[in-house]
Amino acid sequence: MGKTNPRHKSRLRRKAHIRKSVHGTTERPRLSVFRSAKHIYAQIIDDSTGATLASASSVQGSFEGSGGNRDGAAGVGKAIAEQAKAADIGTVVFDRNGYLYHGRVAALADAAREGGLKF
Repeated sequence: MGKTNPRHKSRLRRKAHIRKSVHGTTERPRLSVFRSAKHIYAQIIDDSTGATLASASSVQGSFEGSGGNRDGAAGVGKAIAEQAKAADIGTVVFDRNGYLYHGRVAALADAAREGGLKF
């Protein structure tokens, strides 16, 4: 999906609209989700310093399964929740990055909530 694809343009428009109001702070960083056709990625970002505090993805060597389905997304959600606990992060702001809250994005969010993150 290139930059000229109408679906990609629509997602970027939604993303820009969401990012106007969603900001991560030191007390409550931002949990950002990116999904591709084969993998899914999650980062916890402190926007005030521009630092990534924790990250997990289906590309990592320790990850088992596929990132292209809901089970894989749930595994990444559990992994990001564990890393957040290790970094002393309890609450986050969820940034779905312009994707619909459905399918893999929802599965990642639900697994992160089960892992102990609050948002």
